[in-house]
Amino acid sequence: MHILVVEDDTRVADFLERGLKAEGYKVRVVRDGISGLEAARELDDMLKELDQSGVILLDLMLPKMTGVEVCQTLRASGIMTPILMLTALGAVEDRVTGLRTGADDYLVKPFSFEELLARIEALLRRPRDQRAPTNRRLKVGVIELDRTTMRVTRDGEEIILTARELALLELFLSAPGRVLSRERILSNVWGVDEDPLTNVVDVYVRRLRAKLDPLGAVSFITTVRGLGYRLEPTPQKAPIEA
Repeated sequence: MHILVVEDDTRVADFLERGLKAEGYKVRVVRDGISGLEAARELDDMLKELDQSGVILLDLMLPKMTGVEVCQTLRASGIMTPILMLTALGAVEDRVTGLRTGADDYLVKPFSFEELLARIEALLRRPRDQRAPTNRRLKVGVIELDRTTMRVTRDGEEIILTARELALLELFLSAPGRVLSRERILSNVWGVDEDPLTNVVDVYVRRLRAKLDPLGAVSFITTVRGLGYRLEPTPQKAPIEA
């Protein structure tokens, strides 16, 4: 299985190369957008010839040609190799741009290597000629997020969320039933520079709960004391305070 890493940060690129090779992947690293575009074309030709699978890890901010431009050019030319976009930009707008131009998934820096491996494995399980359109929609129970339009509905009724609330809900919908620590939420939604002692996560979880269920009849997001929060596939009957 082949991984193309397009990353201009030497430290990150070297870390990815060492780690992925240790996991048994065949890894090629290039460090700018133009080289990445050419390497992606070569990878696609090789994968078709050998009937093998591969993934492109594509940094968003690259010299010579941005990751978005690389992705857009590859898709326009019919190259459907799965693309996992790596970005230090956590804003919803940046994620939407990447997905709209054809990326299959994204991962916000810093990320755990275990999560990266899980995302790669998920992409490799998909048929080589099929970019899963279901990735554009996240649905858990009656809550659904269209990642193309960033529109949220409950039972078909639209819920208006702020950009930060959207990012928070998107994170929960990506991991239903799993406990997400406050630290992980803070890193993914606000970034690494946010004060880890802030209560901003608790505040936004309360806001999100209220918007998902204004009547307070059920709680879609429950508190796991001492650990964090969990999106329930089946909402709890009574709300649980943060």
